[in-house]
Amino acid sequence: MNAKPFIKWAGGKGQLLSQLDRHLPQQLDGRPFTYIEPFVGGGAMLFYMLNTHPEIKKAVINDINAHLVTSYRTIKENPRELINRLSVIEEQYFSQKDEESKKEFYLNVRDIFNDKKLDDIDRTKYLIFLNRTCFNGLYRENSKGKFNVPFGRNLHPTICNEETILADSEILNRVDVTILNGDFSETIHYLDENGMNFVYFDPPYRPLNATSSFNSYVKEEFNDDEQIRLGNFAKEIGGRLGVHWMMSNSDCSAKNPEDLFFEHLYEQYYINRVYASRAINANPAKRGKLTELVICNYPSEDYVLRVAEDVVNYGN
Repeated sequence: MNAKPFIKWAGGKGQLLSQLDRHLPQQLDGRPFTYIEPFVGGGAMLFYMLNTHPEIKKAVINDINAHLVTSYRTIKENPRELINRLSVIEEQYFSQKDEESKKEFYLNVRDIFNDKKLDDIDRTKYLIFLNRTCFNGLYRENSKGKFNVPFGRNLHPTICNEETILADSEILNRVDVTILNGDFSETIHYLDENGMNFVYFDPPYRPLNATSSFNSYVKEEFNDDEQIRLGNFAKEIGGRLGVHWMMSNSDCSAKNPEDLFFEHLYEQYYINRVYASRAINANPAKRGKLTELVICNYPSEDYVLRVAEDVVNYGN
């Protein structure tokens, strides 16, 4: 059983894994290394790396969302009890006689999640339940840190995926995985000073325009100042510590050719573009394919091949 995300998260990388793989540093092949994700989110890249790179001797994951971090720890440490409790709430939800009663059940769970003091297993149970039954599988907080996504009218979702939970727990225990809850900069303390490190950054994306902003995973805003702080952090660990890193973010200049925010911020690095389908927009007409940036502080194999192809085409 391959481990995979146990929760849906906005900006998840499941559909991009094959493209991201082509931009991994060639230096990782066959050599032990420490893998670090300062913005782990739903964990698509994490589980992909753990599934496909047995050379990983240690992994460090971090997220500022405390509920999400609690869920990773619960799945690692108490998967069976989580499955038991999820099965109960799944049965309770399915026993509701119609859509209106399911919505009422959902809103009651949302209130409990937001207002009650819960143990880690119950908090994880409710987070997964809400994720499976809310609108579009979205996680969003208001300014008070309350989960505020409306009911999703998904009347028969898979709430308790026992196979995925067990596979995720197994792989989180097979590798030495440290799970952190805090600012992305804290991961600097977990770099292997005597070995190879690879860091994958997947921060809240910079909005393509004023109306497309969605980075409300927590009440704290990830604005342009935070993007610049992250850029400086990446430059520091790449320059002073020699760490290989890769970063995903929105392709703002594709939407507005005059918006060269990332081109300026990462002008000394390798900026690549990949195609993604995004379906998080509430308006179906605004969903579809768009390009995203993959920025590396090394020339990936895909980048080298593309440059070589451009040279050949130019010569012809």
